[in-house]
Amino acid sequence: MPQSRDHTRLLIYSHDSFGLGHLRRCRAIAHSLVDHRKDLSVLILSGSPIISSFGFRTRVDFVRIPGVIKLTRGDYTSLSLDIGIDEMLKLRASIIQHTAEAFVPDIFLVDKEPLGLRGEVKDTLTMLKARGTPLVLGLRDVMDDPIMLAEEWERKNAVPALADLYDHIWVYGLPEVCEPLAGIPLSKKIQDKIKYTGYLRRTFSPAITPPSLATIIESEPYLLVTTGGGGDGASLIDWVLRAYEHDPGITHPALLVLGPFMRSNLQAEFMERVNRLDKIHAITFDANVESLMANAAGVVAMGGYNTFCEILSFDKPGLIIPRTVPRLEQFIRASRAEELGLIRMLEDGPDRSAKEMAKALRELPHQAKPSEIHIPGLLDGLSTINGLIDTWINVPAKPSTRLTVIGKSS
Repeated sequence: MPQSRDHTRLLIYSHDSFGLGHLRRCRAIAHSLVDHRKDLSVLILSGSPIISSFGFRTRVDFVRIPGVIKLTRGDYTSLSLDIGIDEMLKLRASIIQHTAEAFVPDIFLVDKEPLGLRGEVKDTLTMLKARGTPLVLGLRDVMDDPIMLAEEWERKNAVPALADLYDHIWVYGLPEVCEPLAGIPLSKKIQDKIKYTGYLRRTFSPAITPPSLATIIESEPYLLVTTGGGGDGASLIDWVLRAYEHDPGITHPALLVLGPFMRSNLQAEFMERVNRLDKIHAITFDANVESLMANAAGVVAMGGYNTFCEILSFDKPGLIIPRTVPRLEQFIRASRAEELGLIRMLEDGPDRSAKEMAKALRELPHQAKPSEIHIPGLLDGLSTINGLIDTWINVPAKPSTRLTVIGKSS
């Protein structure tokens, strides 16, 4: 640890150029840790433009770095500020490093990108490495097609960072399901740093629900259709709507969550179609999507990491329609999960038959639940991370009552 003090500090970096996945994963880890330990605080560095829409536990806070978005051709541009991308990245890197200097973390956790967006976190990693701060890279269960990932990481010079900078690599999954780095030749030094934690179990606390939404989720069983951030979810929403337009007799109603990043003109078009269907309700966004998931009879989704964790955690029949661009991540995850019997997958494409989707929606509530497939440690991710942090801090977690004094052994 860089310095001696009673209260441990964890700094988490999440580049968040688009969507909700990185932020929601980091938030779940932060909440689990502060619930587990009363002597720990977490600060999240995030570029998400809607991070303030989420609630955070006591001892969890965030610093929002200026946002960027990824263009279709793969380049990045500023989300709001009228400055060039190079200047923007310098600004972000400066904020990240100055935050780390002021916060003085005991542990630094980087989500997914070994050197950050366009290398923006490299200087901070180097600075903290020199201070002796443990550096952790957190990876989801699937990154991309192995060949594509190998080419990407070669271009980004990522593997040397795993060897020379990071002390630990956490994979938020199990090798029995997916191995995210299987296509990259790794030295034994790097392999020894890898720890598969299991998937991150999700829970929910009853939240204040708007009356209009409460009427929907409490009246009868429904199918939850969620696109995550929604920026690339229009195809899924259209397919589900066409199914109900084709077959008004589908047994269960559906609640659509369009996503905060879906284009406003598409949201308006979908809302018009929703208003013509008796069994469909739609909202743009709910920061407490876990409560919607917990009350659903089945879940239809694109299959991002967080949604997959929620389907497993709340033990819901899942129908996944994965995207295949710009990454094959969702397709790889859904294909493997279907092989294991955890969910069912439908492939998106030009022949998106309304009849096929209607049939799948009718069958979904009667589909096998994930719990019927026993995979040891499947949802142990958060408890594993809590245990790792305990080991590093090397002090037993203090009881919440703070009435018991733990003495040192002689």
